[in-house]
Amino acid sequence: MYDISTRRRALALVAQGRSLNSVSRETGISRAAIRSWRDRLEPLPRSAPPDPGPPADQCAYAYVLGLYLGDGCISGHPRGNGYYLRIACANSWPGLIDACELAVRAINPTGCAYRTQAQGYVSVVSYSQHWPRLFPQHGPGKKHERRIALEPWQQESVDAHPWEFIRGLIHSDGCRITNWTTRLVGGERKRYEYPRYFFTNLSADIIRLFTTALDQVGVEWKQANTRNISIARKASVALMDAHVGPKY
Repeated sequence: MYDISTRRRALALVAQGRSLNSVSRETGISRAAIRSWRDRLEPLPRSAPPDPGPPADQCAYAYVLGLYLGDGCISGHPRGNGYYLRIACANSWPGLIDACELAVRAINPTGCAYRTQAQGYVSVVSYSQHWPRLFPQHGPGKKHERRIALEPWQQESVDAHPWEFIRGLIHSDGCRITNWTTRLVGGERKRYEYPRYFFTNLSADIIRLFTTALDQVGVEWKQANTRNISIARKASVALMDAHVGPKY
């Protein structure tokens, strides 16, 4: 795609009486392009790509949506009308990286994704013209500084696959840890360990999406502060272990 000034310079050379061959050799622009500019100087407007609609694989989409809300971003291609989806995954969890790439491939209309290594983490990257449509939460600034709400079709995917959505959020901004405390047993104080899940996010909207999904699947939770959700009750931890589990 040549800009208007480049087109005008090429036509000005032709107007001096020079041949298309000589102008093409000097500018590196094809003769066919220069010839077409005689009839139309302005570039044709780009038509918007057809909307592919919601991803067919709702299960994979619910998982990637959780990952995106935690550690994902979308950026425009500097020389085109496409976009890059990037999801950061810590090097410590190779299984998570594999799961992320497979899920991104499943929802990308082109089926493509790849990895780039950075210091301490891997970015799963995928190019498509459709990412802003598939993730309308994309926008300028940090997620916690703007409103985050799901479109109705996104909510349908989350309602159909709440565990995948929860798993994506935990895999991005959550963890499973072992806490400990002490208690008296037969008059002797003993150490007692128990597992729990934590989810941390600065966005009150994303916190609300997470806790709403937990309510849907019957997981009890407590909000430790404005940015932390704790899941510690034995039955709820067992549910999380069955459907989410620790990162790997």
